[in-house]
Amino acid sequence: MMLPGWCPDMFEAAVLAGALAAVTGFGIGSLLTPLLSLQIDTRLAVAAVSVPHAVGAALRLWLLAGAVDRRVFWSFGLTSAAGGLVGALLQGWASSPWLTMLFGGLLLFAAGSEFSGLAGTLRFKGQVGWIAGALSGALGGLVGNQGGLRSAALLGFGLSKESLVATATAVGLVVDGARMPIYLATQHQEMITNGVAIAIATLGVVLGTLLGGRALAWIPDMWFRRVLAVVLAGLGVAMVVRSFGS
Repeated sequence: MMLPGWCPDMFEAAVLAGALAAVTGFGIGSLLTPLLSLQIDTRLAVAAVSVPHAVGAALRLWLLAGAVDRRVFWSFGLTSAAGGLVGALLQGWASSPWLTMLFGGLLLFAAGSEFSGLAGTLRFKGQVGWIAGALSGALGGLVGNQGGLRSAALLGFGLSKESLVATATAVGLVVDGARMPIYLATQHQEMITNGVAIAIATLGVVLGTLLGGRALAWIPDMWFRRVLAVVLAGLGVAMVVRSFGS
């Protein structure tokens, strides 16, 4: 008998998502939420995925202890988290295929800027960092996919690969800490019903995070930004395609 919320590919997808997030700073929600939405309501899928997302983020941050850029975290990071929460609260009211298309377009622009060399000339400093954080967080919250745009924006701070992933992860944990109590308070019974699927996804994310952490160490610094750009481009294309489907 199929378990509630379970689909046969969940564990494999969770391993892939955890590994991807360990290399880029995002990917767990992007991969697992659509997959779980095939079996259960989308809002419940978002709540369920928040558990492996938080566990994976906490493990990534532990593995990258000391790599968080505190200056960027306290400027870009906190405004990004605040913007993401506001965007998430407005998601049901303001959701639109045009927003999804805009999100995908921005990711494609970020990827193209990296490949063209334009991103290497951009640097977010002072108030620009605060504004970039708030806008990227708000738009990500509106379309329900904050991590990709957050990592794309962090390319403008000239961080090392470890620092970028660690700082993006720290911001994601702030968002998780704010949203999970809401999910538990409003959908705890449904999450308990789907507890086995959540546990399997969490185990997969943990395994993937450990594997991805090793991969991040192997990727040369000169190739890291290109790898991130390829992933951003893939997510951007997926978002644009989704906007047409909507």
